[in-house]
Amino acid sequence: MAYWQKEIRSLTGKAIHRYSLIQEGDRILVGVSGGKDSLTLLHLLHERSKRVPVHYELMPVYIDLGFGSEKADTLRNFFETKELPYHIEFTDIGRRANSSENRENPCFLCSWERRKRLFHIAHRFKCNKIALGHHKDDIIETLLLNIFYSAEISTMLPLQSLFKGRITLIRPLALLEEKKIERFAREMGLPFGPSGCPSSGKTKRKVVKDLIEALSRKDRRVKGNIFRALSNVKLDYTLSNLKKIGTVKERGD
Repeated sequence: MAYWQKEIRSLTGKAIHRYSLIQEGDRILVGVSGGKDSLTLLHLLHERSKRVPVHYELMPVYIDLGFGSEKADTLRNFFETKELPYHIEFTDIGRRANSSENRENPCFLCSWERRKRLFHIAHRFKCNKIALGHHKDDIIETLLLNIFYSAEISTMLPLQSLFKGRITLIRPLALLEEKKIERFAREMGLPFGPSGCPSSGKTKRKVVKDLIEALSRKDRRVKGNIFRALSNVKLDYTLSNLKKIGTVKERGD
């Protein structure tokens, strides 16, 4: 096994242990889009389930967004070769999100509706966790997206409890860079392909991705520094701390 392949598996395991993502008896719905990230996630979790002492079940779920591709058949064959129970659901989410009535923010509506479907399916099949294929680059980009366009400092979390703990979102690829995931997916022969979404490559996320890449070409530490900054927040040196002090003084007056 090549060093870089060992690194992929090692960083996945490190994320699972660092953030306590998987426990004994978990039933994990794996959201599979048909892209390199989610297929790599499924492959790694399935492979790992055979060699670790922690027992957990996987159920890949593909939500067809209605763009008319043959991806559902490709993924059905892939799931069956792994002998996993799976669910495929056909919708018109993508078409509605990109319709003329919703030109303002198609990505938000598509993501929101798809996430709701995953929650309903997880509840139906008694899955207590949903695994998503977001990686290190996604976490970094989301931080900057929220700063630039939402005026807040926040990002995706590797572990997020929802609905009073009934469902937990996990992101086992949180420590992996996108380029390494793509190489792994190609080397493993995973059947990934384009999303078919008409908004692909035209989003605010693409703008932020290009900015990070441009900065990284000048200093390769940039991406890693942004990621590490998320665990190195000095609240005493943020305006939120001054706001709290001001509130206390106002109450004192």
